[in-house]
Amino acid sequence: MMAPRKKTASSGAQADVPGPDGDGNGFEALHLNPSHNPQEDEREGSLRPRVMAEFQGQARLKENLSLFISAARNREEALDHLFLMGPPGLGKTTLAQVVANELGVEFKPTSAPALDKPKDLAGVLTTLRDRSVLFIDEIHRLKPVIEEMLYIAMEDYELDWIIGQGPSARTVRVPVPPFTLIGATTKPGGVSAPLSSRFGISLRFGYYEKDELESVIRRSAAILGVEMEGDAASLLAASSRGTPRIANRLLRRMRDFAQVSGKGKVTRGIVIEGLARLEVDRIGLERLDRDILRAIITKYGGGPVGAETLAITVGEGVDGLEDYYEPFLIQAGFLARTPRGRVATRAAYEHLGLEMPREDGRLLF
Repeated sequence: MMAPRKKTASSGAQADVPGPDGDGNGFEALHLNPSHNPQEDEREGSLRPRVMAEFQGQARLKENLSLFISAARNREEALDHLFLMGPPGLGKTTLAQVVANELGVEFKPTSAPALDKPKDLAGVLTTLRDRSVLFIDEIHRLKPVIEEMLYIAMEDYELDWIIGQGPSARTVRVPVPPFTLIGATTKPGGVSAPLSSRFGISLRFGYYEKDELESVIRRSAAILGVEMEGDAASLLAASSRGTPRIANRLLRRMRDFAQVSGKGKVTRGIVIEGLARLEVDRIGLERLDRDILRAIITKYGGGPVGAETLAITVGEGVDGLEDYYEPFLIQAGFLARTPRGRVATRAAYEHLGLEMPREDGRLLF
């Protein structure tokens, strides 16, 4: 019975393992190009930091986590379970791999949708080695029955397994080796209280500052062999929405523009032209970001408007609107959530060059 269980969990985990560009300081592999250069693939893969010293930004978070890792390593114990929260693209998956590397243990990644049945989780847990790191992405999407199995595994390092059916059914405790569960989520409120309370370490990621993104871009450019002007890196960092994943993605596109339209060097002019062709403005707003703000202002009088109505108006799914676009728009001060719906702020009007509506001769807001 164990063989197919392992096979199911393994295949499910591999199918849903976060890809090389899955999080944070990531990259995009070029597997679809039959004529790709293996050396180029190797450089692309090295964009993901492997140790804490290479991980850019999140200084306070790294400082505390490094201390916890050192303590666990000195005691020769499994690190306490780790809960990573924050918007997509800030480095949660990358940091999970860094933790495993710093501890010198096995790293086994999967995602909540891949754990469809209890036997899937059992197959993963029973194949872990001592002090391994099990990474579950999108942990807020775990099914309740999987969560209940995790409770005992996280606390007692055992699994409750039911053998038989009906009146003859009995529960057997299956031991699992001590391990560290790292759960990552963009929706911490979607994780049940019993599960979140079992994580001994909770870390919240914040958007990166401009100088931190410059460091990410310069490191990635050096690895990829891309020559950049100083102010080009600064301009690119300002347009990256405070997100390393976007910074690396834009860097690769600027490299393409430089190779085809320039002389291989990413200059300020190349960045300005490239961002214009990608419809990304000076602070990182994409076309759909501007469409969202413009729809609220021109079609709904500045708001409030509900998420579903707004999503239909701009042709985007509600999940995509709430998970990807809204967090940065709110963080940048262009959008506000109210009990009645979304409202465009004064900054949104000014950024789009639109005049604020007036009421009784006075400006609103």
